[in-house]
Amino acid sequence: MILNVEYSCPQNLKELLEQLAHAGETGKIIAGGTDVIPALRQRSPRFVRVKKLIDIRKIDELHRVEQTEKGLSIGSGVTFSEITRHPVIREKFPLLAQAASRVGSVQIRNRATIAGNIVNNAPCADSVPPLLVYNANLVVLSNNGERVIPVAEFLAAPYRTNLQTDEIVTRIELPNIAAGYRGEFYKLGRRRAVAISRITLAVLAKVENNTIEDIRIASGAVTPVAKRFFDLEKNVIGKEFSKELCIHLSRELGKSVMEITGLRYSSAYKLPVVQQMFYQLLRRIETGNH
Repeated sequence: MILNVEYSCPQNLKELLEQLAHAGETGKIIAGGTDVIPALRQRSPRFVRVKKLIDIRKIDELHRVEQTEKGLSIGSGVTFSEITRHPVIREKFPLLAQAASRVGSVQIRNRATIAGNIVNNAPCADSVPPLLVYNANLVVLSNNGERVIPVAEFLAAPYRTNLQTDEIVTRIELPNIAAGYRGEFYKLGRRRAVAISRITLAVLAKVENNTIEDIRIASGAVTPVAKRFFDLEKNVIGKEFSKELCIHLSRELGKSVMEITGLRYSSAYKLPVVQQMFYQLLRRIETGNH
């Protein structure tokens, strides 16, 4: 199928913002195109108004990974293959590197970008749970200026975000992680590769003398939108890490998921799997066995 849309490839951010402002709801940014192009070909209702594709591949500043005093800045056009291989990301933000390595196939990872994964906001977006536990922020730009949005506030509903039609995500900012944190990420799909996530979990915890000083818990795919479980987190701060606590937390996570999703045909399968996955991740963090 030949797409009946206009195509442009701006050379810099100024040109890009002008084109976005002019196109309004008919414009759509394209980076890797792994979600946008198939959706357009399938005439997805989400893209029925799109008349112009704006390609960001020639805008250099959107393709950089840079260390700063406060942490790490990842350009919106950085691909999952680049994230998987990047030594700083692998060392300091390993959950994100692990999630990136599980996205689609090698061909998909070579094209798909981190911001595209976030902005598309599919429930199964693999990068989002790690970004949530890393307290990542999105830097968003338009002709009206720049704003910074926590990832948790950016996600509105399945396939919907709080990005305006004249805005672009320019970079993802990951604040430095203090010493003493341990983390785990797990993805469950129907296959080992080229799999859409059925369940994803990310956990990051700071443990001192077997006491939980901080813990961050996020899920994807199992809930309509990737979610941080803030209430569950705050209830275990200061408690001793133990097998019994891991069992308790796993049960509580299951209850929280059910409160969000309600009873579905898949609940009989997903609920015990989520609880068991979460229990195993917690035990790995507790014991230090990865």
